[in-house]
Amino acid sequence: MPTLNLAQAIHAALSTAMQADDRVVVLGEDVGKFGGVFRATAGLQERFGDKRVIDTPLSEAGIVGTAIGMALYGLRPVPEIQFADFIYPAFDQIVNEMAKYRYRSGGQYSCPVVVRTPFGGGIKGGLYHSQSNEAYFCHTAGLQVVVPSNPYDAKGLLLSAVRGEDPVVFLEPKRLYRAARGDVPDHDYTVPIGKAKVLREGSQVTLVTYGAMTVVALEAAEQAAVAGISVEVIDLRTLVPLDLEAILASVGKTGRAIIVSEAPRTGSFAGEIAALIAEHAILRLEAPVLRVTGFDTPFPYALEAEYLPDARRVREAIDRILSF
Repeated sequence: MPTLNLAQAIHAALSTAMQADDRVVVLGEDVGKFGGVFRATAGLQERFGDKRVIDTPLSEAGIVGTAIGMALYGLRPVPEIQFADFIYPAFDQIVNEMAKYRYRSGGQYSCPVVVRTPFGGGIKGGLYHSQSNEAYFCHTAGLQVVVPSNPYDAKGLLLSAVRGEDPVVFLEPKRLYRAARGDVPDHDYTVPIGKAKVLREGSQVTLVTYGAMTVVALEAAEQAAVAGISVEVIDLRTLVPLDLEAILASVGKTGRAIIVSEAPRTGSFAGEIAALIAEHAILRLEAPVLRVTGFDTPFPYALEAEYLPDARRVREAIDRILSF
């Protein structure tokens, strides 16, 4: 079984999907000849041709709009937006068209578009290349929002997304493209959308997280273990649909919940998770739900390390929730 990084796993998923189904097409800025800014589509145009791996003009609205038209005519497009920060020109197409075709057509049409985009900080990208904007899409009925944290899940989740009937915003944590490595089967497999995964068993505190913050949460849990504190870590993998059952099962066991997300605090998806825990499990809680997040500022360049949650901040939250 080969060991791949996350970018290579995304490439493997696209290659597998395109080999199995000639309706799958890839389009975006520099995805063809250049192979993508993070090389996730390298070599696909040479293998599958420029009719299925399409270099587009620099127009995010045009990329997503074209993908929607392709999907309505029977294709399964996978458009790439180079950075999630650049997705806003296509926002209207995503939330007012792509997300609503099934509803507005009374179920006669689906719109199986998977919008792939790198998101989050950790690569010194500054304010225009580091945003975590998942909450905008989680707020939009009709979209699935998927965030892998490791190569195995990245391949399996992307294959599930491409083969589903729902439109998907597939957020790839760019700081893990090269940093996350793991065994990835050569064969075709899927990981179910909507199922969280317990990365570490624990009994005193639950850390709920996703994307690049899984690494931070696991590091904090390991540090806590040295002090005799048992911490459970849940990787959501999918934000919409959300595996609330898995969250509640863990919180019911530990009685304490901390949500770790690098998005700005106000209006973040972390707040939605906290509200759901309070709504469904308040009688099981031993302390208020805490959040460890980014700050309500533009994403900084020089102070990136201070902005992003780290194991120290999560560890402090663990101590705080245990001392309540």
